[in-house]
Amino acid sequence: MPKQVIHTALAPEPIGPYSQAVRAGQMLYTSGQIAIDPVSNTYTPAPVEEEAELVMKNLEALLQAAGCSFKDVVKTSIFLQSMSDFAAVNGVYARYFTDQFPARETVEVACLPKSCKVEISVIALIP
Repeated sequence: MPKQVIHTALAPEPIGPYSQAVRAGQMLYTSGQIAIDPVSNTYTPAPVEEEAELVMKNLEALLQAAGCSFKDVVKTSIFLQSMSDFAAVNGVYARYFTDQFPARETVEVACLPKSCKVEISVIALIP
């Protein structure tokens, strides 16, 4: 089963040697997304809710580029700079996942790229 790199101008360009997302068979694996504006390709520190919203929009663009939606997501990984931001990020997350929730872990980490507050990746089934 060959892999296929998924790329869209509607999500930020990678900041290292990795792909925005990769399709392997009927599975989609996204790279972790942070609050980088896809137009300017820059990170601007913002309140965690605003960062989480941009992260979710970036993920949505990658899902759509692969022919998926949030309904197809089976697993998410959330990395927080501070676990005290859990409720705020969860509130944003809950607007994108409304039923048949994916499996998930949320962890606090010492540091994230560009010193952002939140990073999220997803795994989805491609219909």
